[in-house]
Amino acid sequence: MMFACPATDDFFRSRIDQMIDLRHPLSVLASRMPWQEIEAQVAHLFMRKARADVAMPDLDLFGEKPVHQAKRSQAGRPRIPLRVMISLLYLKHAFNESDEGVVQRWGETPTWQYFAGQAYFEHRAPCDATTLVKFRRLLGDEGVEELLAQTINVAVELQLIKPQELSRVIVDSTVQEKAVAHPTDSRLLETARTHLVAAAKDAGINLKQTFAKEGRHLSRMAGRYAHARQFKRMHRTVRRQKTIVGRLAREIDRKASAISQAVRQAFEDALHKAQRIVAQSGHRKPLDGQPKLYAWHAPEVSCISKGKSRQPYEFGVKVGIASTHAGNLIVGARAFHGNPYDGHTLHAQMEQATILMQDCGQQPQTVFVDLGYRGVEADNPQVRIVHRGKPKRLTAKEKKQLKRRQAIEPIIGHLKTDHGMDRCYLKGEQGDRLHAVLCAAGYNIKWLLRMIARKGVRYLHRLFWRLLWVRNAVLGPVPLSWRSV
Repeated sequence: MMFACPATDDFFRSRIDQMIDLRHPLSVLASRMPWQEIEAQVAHLFMRKARADVAMPDLDLFGEKPVHQAKRSQAGRPRIPLRVMISLLYLKHAFNESDEGVVQRWGETPTWQYFAGQAYFEHRAPCDATTLVKFRRLLGDEGVEELLAQTINVAVELQLIKPQELSRVIVDSTVQEKAVAHPTDSRLLETARTHLVAAAKDAGINLKQTFAKEGRHLSRMAGRYAHARQFKRMHRTVRRQKTIVGRLAREIDRKASAISQAVRQAFEDALHKAQRIVAQSGHRKPLDGQPKLYAWHAPEVSCISKGKSRQPYEFGVKVGIASTHAGNLIVGARAFHGNPYDGHTLHAQMEQATILMQDCGQQPQTVFVDLGYRGVEADNPQVRIVHRGKPKRLTAKEKKQLKRRQAIEPIIGHLKTDHGMDRCYLKGEQGDRLHAVLCAAGYNIKWLLRMIARKGVRYLHRLFWRLLWVRNAVLGPVPLSWRSV
């Protein structure tokens, strides 16, 4: 039976706020997020930028062109609202969804659409999944850090955490693994052979032999020999693979001298990567100070050892995490490429946390760390560094507070298990940086939902008691018989 909703202009549809429970934490958070401020802070990132040899339509030789009256065009689809795209990023990392999964689930969940600012429920995807890829690239480091900073501001505004708690932080580092296969010498050499053959084919170079059948056979046998612990046979197989890749590289380099320079530059990167893989095969340590190449498509990947017995080596990028000493709210997340020493990352970590807290009027003053951050007091004079390596210089209060340094370990575990930091699928060094900050923003959104459900919002409590007082003043106190119901 069709009905007309009095709170809507559409006769055949009811508004989402008439369909959902407005006491749900996500519904409460939707009305408390500063959406207009977020949009204003990131809007300049989407302005059209001037490019070389491209005429800008707003300027001519005589200065700025007159502004014409805007006309509605029927060509192309309208832009997707910024709030919808920002909410998709929040929801993606808060509920650990993929790009495809979050747009599909958005079209099936009224509460998610209410969080995105929709007035009516729409059983469709808000955008294509690839739109999120382009949106993240346009946001950049500045945009995603703004999304993380706003979650901190909301936590303080809703009085879910005291502002003075932001001055005491815990800092630790972890590894954000990249979506790459385990880098064995045999696999890397076979990948190099495949890409060299493809690059030569694209450039129009006819190779004498591609070694396709032998290459696949050698890669398969190397894995079998390693599993059977027949290492002499495995090393012999790897040496044959190195010979094949080196022969292909020399043939391509020799024949590329006869083609144009523009075509040669197209596969210069492939030749360089292949030569690096051949040179590093069979060596445990890097040669000539050049870092090893662990993935063909992700040269920024580093091999990091954190001392774990179950997983001695992890392949990705080091990420620093900063959380409040009390409350477990993340106030900083930053990726550091090149596998630097933990202590050398503390200054940049504190710089980011200070920028993210500036709207709250706070900055880190005391930092609780582990022994990996020893010896960097001179580089960070603005904060007091507390760790168990200097027990005689700590006060009794600091010794008691230091016992809570381990609280950041479960936070890192939740970041990896529940918010997608266990594996990064985004491309390049920029993808690593964006993914680390967005995972932290998703954690804070889940933290806000949990705290709203546990503590409630003080504003709503005050409003409830104010309405109850007005009701008692007008109608009199509630009868005792009603109170017992």
